[in-house]
Amino acid sequence: MAEASQVRLGILGCANIARKVSRAIALAPNATISAVGSRTIEKATAFAKENGCPSNTKLYGSYEAVLDDPEIDAVYVPLPTSLHLKWAVLAAQKKKHVLLEKPVALNVKELDAILEACELNGVQYMDATMWMHHPRTVKMKEFLSDSHRFGQLKSVHSTFAYLGDQEFLKNDIRVKADLDALGVLGDAGWYSIRAILWTTDYELSKTVTALPDPELNEAGVILSCGASLSWKDGRVATFYCSFLANMAMDIVANGSTGNLRVHDFVIPFQENVAPFYTVENSRFGELSTAIHPAPSEQKVSTDLPQEALMIKEFSNLVGGIKAQRSKPEKKWPTISRKTQLVVDAVKASIEWHALCPHVHVVC
Repeated sequence: MAEASQVRLGILGCANIARKVSRAIALAPNATISAVGSRTIEKATAFAKENGCPSNTKLYGSYEAVLDDPEIDAVYVPLPTSLHLKWAVLAAQKKKHVLLEKPVALNVKELDAILEACELNGVQYMDATMWMHHPRTVKMKEFLSDSHRFGQLKSVHSTFAYLGDQEFLKNDIRVKADLDALGVLGDAGWYSIRAILWTTDYELSKTVTALPDPELNEAGVILSCGASLSWKDGRVATFYCSFLANMAMDIVANGSTGNLRVHDFVIPFQENVAPFYTVENSRFGELSTAIHPAPSEQKVSTDLPQEALMIKEFSNLVGGIKAQRSKPEKKWPTISRKTQLVVDAVKASIEWHALCPHVHVVC
């Protein structure tokens, strides 16, 4: 039996990422899996058995049944992006708090409908961008915010790429136009765009321009792409995301007096410790044969993996609302919407380039 302080979570759908999140729920001290819903009871039963769900977890052969269960406080939604609008809105209308897998919507219009439903019904919304909850993220932000050590942000570049095999590139939902039409832009690109916004304190850029020649599959779904962003004060950013390149998960931020690098920002190479690298006041050594000082490694330990910390924070917010101690936190809807706005802008720029392939800018 779940403790009174635990938030009772339902999972809508048995996607592969839900396996990771179900483990995270089990590790979080203030949450429990109370229900699993799938399109068939057989799939829900198999998921619960394979992922060690509590013996009293309710198993349903539909998503509606989870939302209609009065004992469920919140839902995690790992469904294909094309289904998010329907099920996230319905969840909010049923007074269930919503943890929504990214990309959260196909466009900002859909996301606005989701956020409006959450606000009208007084439920917490959060997107499932796990790295945001690692304690390393806080430590990195402290360095970026230090005007003496890092100075003013000048540029940032982020890459998230991983190599999909032939099975992935043919059958994964992320390459299906009717399921996840944003492709790699919505999947890996979401992380890099969030990383860029995170470094800029979520200030939206003046311009967003897709890099030319993105790679698409036969259905027109994006398999690799990139973009550049610029701000009025001269800050610039770029990102690259791909299903066709070896794994890379980098953020490189350059300041006026310091630099920050992290090589595993999406998923730390180790679950219990995560490094990043900083350097300040770099200069050439004698005869320019070296650079001083050398970057220093900062290691941040954690007792819980970042996905469990995400569940813990989400459940803390839900618990406060349930106990009438607080109202929904608006930070998460705000940064989610800004991320979606940039995704939309990159997609629009890609489409514009496709319509005008022979237009070149000449300086």
